[in-house]
Amino acid sequence: MNDGTVTLPWLVFRQDDNGNRYRVGRYATRAEAQKIADTLDGRGGERLYWVEKLGASGPAGAD
Repeated sequence: MNDGTVTLPWLVFRQDDNGNRYRVGRYATRAEAQKIADTLDGRGGERLYWVEKLGASGPAGAD
């Protein structure tokens, strides 16, 4: 990253119990994104959190 830009290709998404989906944040590494998703998921409720890589066509757990 010599040009001073930061690449944040890992996204955390949330889906609520009504099926609405929201992007929670963007992160530099999958591990960082997964840690956030796990922390939020651990709060309980009817929400689902998952990690995707920018440009991927589905949840990033299949790689």
